[in-house]
Amino acid sequence: MALFVIASCQLMVVLDITIVNIALPHIQSSLDFSTTSLSWVVNAYTLTFGGLLLLGGRAGDILGRRRVFIFGVLLFVLASLLGGFAQNSGQLLGARALQGVGGAIASPTSLALISTTFREGPERNRAFGVFAAVSAGGGAIGLLAGGMLVEWLNWRWVLFVNVPIGLLIVLATPKWIRESERHPGRFDITGALTSTAGMVLLVYGFIRAAQDGWRDALTLASFAGAVVLLVAFILIERRSRQPITPLHMFADRNRAGTYGIMLCLAAAIFGMFFFLTLFVQNVLEFSPLQAGLAFLPVSAVIAIGAGLASRFLPVYGPKPFMVLGAILAAAGLAWLTLTDVHSTYAGSVLGPMLVFSLGMGMEFVSLTLMALSNVPTPETGAASGLLNATQQVGGSLGLSILVTMYGTASTNEADKQIPAFLQQATPVERLRFERTGQVPKPWSDEILTAGVSAAFIMAAIFTAVAAVIALLVIQVRPSDLERLKGGAGPGPM
Repeated sequence: MALFVIASCQLMVVLDITIVNIALPHIQSSLDFSTTSLSWVVNAYTLTFGGLLLLGGRAGDILGRRRVFIFGVLLFVLASLLGGFAQNSGQLLGARALQGVGGAIASPTSLALISTTFREGPERNRAFGVFAAVSAGGGAIGLLAGGMLVEWLNWRWVLFVNVPIGLLIVLATPKWIRESERHPGRFDITGALTSTAGMVLLVYGFIRAAQDGWRDALTLASFAGAVVLLVAFILIERRSRQPITPLHMFADRNRAGTYGIMLCLAAAIFGMFFFLTLFVQNVLEFSPLQAGLAFLPVSAVIAIGAGLASRFLPVYGPKPFMVLGAILAAAGLAWLTLTDVHSTYAGSVLGPMLVFSLGMGMEFVSLTLMALSNVPTPETGAASGLLNATQQVGGSLGLSILVTMYGTASTNEADKQIPAFLQQATPVERLRFERTGQVPKPWSDEILTAGVSAAFIMAAIFTAVAAVIALLVIQVRPSDLERLKGGAGPGPM
C-alpha cells in the first residue's frame, strides 16, 4: 500500500505533463495560443517543476518527507483547480506554473520515500521498477485519459481530474507511510531562484528564435541573461555550505553520466509526445479519444521494457540496458522522420513508437537505480531531486530546441506552400488567409509534417548522444552487482 500511494502521486504528477498535450488543439482555439507559443502550456509546468525539484528534495530531507509530500500534493490540487477555471492564457500559464511548484515538492519526496521504505536489494529493485514504469508509462496514460476527458467533457477536465486523485492520496498517506527522520540543514533559496530563472530565459530564447529569428534583440538578450544567471547559480553552489545542488555528486562518473543521459532522453520523449499529438490530430484527423487510444500501446511496451530491465539488472548490471535502450529510442525516432502527409498510423507511426517505448522502459529503471547508487541517506532527497530535475529541465529545454527546429522547417515549407495555395484559392479563401494567416488542408498538412519531421531528426540526435554517453562513461563495478543481488557490498556511510 505504501508503494501504491507513492506510485499514485508520481503517476498524477507525470501524467499531468502529457494529459494536457491531448487537449492542446482545443486549448489553442479556446484561449488563442499560436502554434509555437502553445508549447508554453507544457513548459510553464515543466520549468517550475524541474527548476524547484532540488529545493523540494532538500525540503523533504530537512522537514520530514511525509509532511512535505502531503503539502506538495495539496498545492498541486489547488493549482489544478485554478487552471481548470482559467479564462485566458495568462491565468492558465500561471496555474500550470503553480502546478509545477506542487509537483516539484511532491515528486522527489516520493522517490526518496522508496529509498527509506524498502530494503536495498530485490525488494527495492522491484519498487524502483514499479516507480520507473509509472514515471515513463504515465505519459501515455495521460494521453489516453486526456483524450477521454476532452472527447466526453471538455479540455478543462484534464486539470480538474487531479483534484479527487490528489485528495485521496493526502488521506491515504498518514495511514500507510511513516514519517522519515529529519536532518538539520538550510534552504538554498538563491540557488533555486537563479537556476529556475536561468532555465526560463534559456527556453524563452529558443522559442522566441522560432518565431522572430536568431538575430532578434530580445532573443539574444534572453540567451545572455540565461548565461549570466546559470553562471551565477554555479558560483553560488560552489560557495554555499549547503547547496541545493551538491556539485560533488557530479564527481561520481556514473552519476554524472546518468544525469547526462536523462537530459538527452527527456528531450526526446517530451518532443515525441508533443509532436505526434499534433500530427495524429491535425494530419491523420484523429479525434481526441482516438489520439489517446493511439498512444495506449506506448504504456504497455514501456512497462515491458521496465520489467525486463528490472528482472535482469542483478545479472547483467544497468549498462547494457542503458546502451541498448538509447539505441532503440534513436532507431524509433529516426523511423518517425520518414512520416509524411500520406502516412498512416499502422504503417508509419505505431511501429517506431513501440521501438522507442521499449528502449525508454529499459532506460528509466537503469537510470533511476544508477542515480541513487552509493548516495548517503541524508542526501537521497537531493539526489532524487537532481535526477527528476534533469528529466524536467531536459524535457523543457529539449522541447524548446525541437520547437525551434519545427518553426524553421515549417516556415521554409510555408514559403513553398503558400504560393501554391494562392494560385488555386477562391476569393473567399484568399480573404480568410489575409485575415488569419492560416492556409487550409492539404497545404497546412505539408507545412506541419515538414516541421514535425525536422523535430524528430533532432530528437534522434539527442538519443544517439545518450547512447554514446552510456557506452563511454558508465562503468559498473562488481560491488554494484552485489548490491543489486541483495548482497552486502560496500555502501555509503
